[in-house]
Amino acid sequence: MRNIYSFTFKEFEEKVVELNLKKFVASQVFEWVYKQYVNNWDKMTNLSQEVKKILSENISIGLLEIVEVKKDPDGTVKMLYKLEDGNVIEMAIINFEFGWSGCCSTQIGCNMGCKFCASGLLKKKRNLTSCEIVQEIVGANKYLKENNLQPMGSISFMGIGEPFDNIENVIATVKLLNDKKTLNISTRNFTLSTCGLIDKLPLIIKELPQTNVAISLHAPTDEIRSRIMPVNNAFNVKQVIDAAKDYTKKTRNDITFQYALMQGINDSNECAEQLSKLLKDVNCHVTLIEYNENPEFDIHASKNVANFKNILKKNNISFSQRLKRGKDIDAACGTMRANYDKSKK
Repeated sequence: MRNIYSFTFKEFEEKVVELNLKKFVASQVFEWVYKQYVNNWDKMTNLSQEVKKILSENISIGLLEIVEVKKDPDGTVKMLYKLEDGNVIEMAIINFEFGWSGCCSTQIGCNMGCKFCASGLLKKKRNLTSCEIVQEIVGANKYLKENNLQPMGSISFMGIGEPFDNIENVIATVKLLNDKKTLNISTRNFTLSTCGLIDKLPLIIKELPQTNVAISLHAPTDEIRSRIMPVNNAFNVKQVIDAAKDYTKKTRNDITFQYALMQGINDSNECAEQLSKLLKDVNCHVTLIEYNENPEFDIHASKNVANFKNILKKNNISFSQRLKRGKDIDAACGTMRANYDKSKK
């Protein structure tokens, strides 16, 4: 039985007509599902019993099971979901000055093998479907509503997995949730992140030219980047920069480079100068990230952040620093799920 969260509004209208129901029933149902976050047919009070019966016999309406919720004093919330096949994924909800933002997963596990990321501790089992990604996001909004909080206004695909390795389902999710009949989130408020699968950028340019793109660079040279990010052996630093320039030219959007500062690896003054030289002709913004330490890796947060920032500033590189959020609740992506897996062994 197909789940409600797998339908676009147009598809659901067609399904409603196919079931010999009035077309306006589709609008009524989507209002309950995406505006009121109701996932129970019986609670849809403006539907007749006959309509509810027909819908319930043909369409499932369940959300993902919430296994665990952790709240940090800084306001960050992390949610652990269980999928129908028993696998678990995590999602973070972060409270910024501009409102709530979601960081969702796109795969079960990750095959990219970055040497500093907990997401890859479990190798990729499969891609999440668009339906499952939508369920993550709607489930998080339902949680916010139940706690008298505003829904998320922006979504980043930066959780477990490599979004560009599941790009078709990510694109479908963005298009579905951009619809006024669903969450009506502007495409400009979605950020698609990649560790560097730049061969997928042309598809983004074609399908979602207004979305934000963030590339995890994390090093200014091939020597350093290949050491910590195997993807660099497929798409090296020069190829990444060339692809970024092509993206900014064709979309007229700036591109974001993410750079987690790791002590003694990529945080030297020399690295800052090299990064400045590398990016001087790119319409970009650098997000400096305070590295979230994980006991699985012998990698530590940088102690040279101030100097690194001063060098970027001196060289007129646009940057901001992302402060560590959720440090008391398994902040690093994938850690909550990894700890859950350990507890079940």
